[in-house]
Amino acid sequence: MSKLTTFVTRGNIIESIHGVKCVVQNFNYKIIFTTGHELDLVYPRSAIKIFQAIPFIQSEAHKKYKLSKKEIAISCSSHCGEKQHMIVLHNWIKKIKINNNSLKCGIHNPLNLDSSNKLLSSGKKPNQLHNNCAGKHLGMISGCLSNEMDIKNYLGFNHPYQKLIRNSLENITKYKITKKQVGIDGCSAPQYAFPLQNLSTSMVNLIKNYIGNEGLSTSIKLLLDSILKYPQLIGGSKKFDSELMRITKGKIFSKGGAEGVLLFAHKEKKIGGVIKIIDGNERALPSATTEIFKKLSLVTKNEQQKLSDWNNQKIYNHAKIKVGRIYAQLK
Repeated sequence: MSKLTTFVTRGNIIESIHGVKCVVQNFNYKIIFTTGHELDLVYPRSAIKIFQAIPFIQSEAHKKYKLSKKEIAISCSSHCGEKQHMIVLHNWIKKIKINNNSLKCGIHNPLNLDSSNKLLSSGKKPNQLHNNCAGKHLGMISGCLSNEMDIKNYLGFNHPYQKLIRNSLENITKYKITKKQVGIDGCSAPQYAFPLQNLSTSMVNLIKNYIGNEGLSTSIKLLLDSILKYPQLIGGSKKFDSELMRITKGKIFSKGGAEGVLLFAHKEKKIGGVIKIIDGNERALPSATTEIFKKLSLVTKNEQQKLSDWNNQKIYNHAKIKVGRIYAQLK
């Protein structure tokens, strides 16, 4: 059992400390790294969007509406509202002929600060497509339409489409969802908590389905190929999970979620895991992740170098003066 901690410094003093939970398994489901929190229940939040998108692909909505791999990728995204994201989302909503109000995810400003400022200066207000979960919701609605299901209450816990999503999650995590595990996500969709070990298992099963001929292989191959072809659509130009996939040239799948969660799978080494920052502070996630990757030799020296800014993040104040750093320590 290991102890992983992320430290935040100011000057020469440690100002804040973030504890980290982590479970990593190999292709045989053997735990090869753990902080001893295997049974802790965690809401994976947006990190499981690839699995929430499985019924969308199974419905063959992508064929019916002639959706591209960009649209398939963004169905698994937590997009930052950059121009590249908005173009794909606008094209998609036109293809399925619905209006923005059909999306029940709510509205917020673009997560990317530049994009948010540009929207404000244009005099326009954000709409549902600017919500970082818009792609997931378009996937749900498209799946409903293709399955001839009512879209008015598509987020309802007992809606038949949400039952399909639960079945996919139970299948991939090998864990039965109970009432104790049920919550509501920031975008109003049902969200489910799982033991960390089962979330790690889901990443191993992602690899098994991708390289094999398992029950979800067809859907997962299309989803994962689309994501890895367009990693910037998953988060954005400054998002850690997008950069991790870009830098490793698709060898590593990664998807972050709110409250400091990251799911990852290494396709070639057939290793999958989950990381959770205990206090939910997402700033601790990149350094903790890169420290684990170094420990397990999941990245090359060249990739380590390209990830160095994430591994030892510099902190600057508003005057662009360096005041501290963020780093992880493994014991």
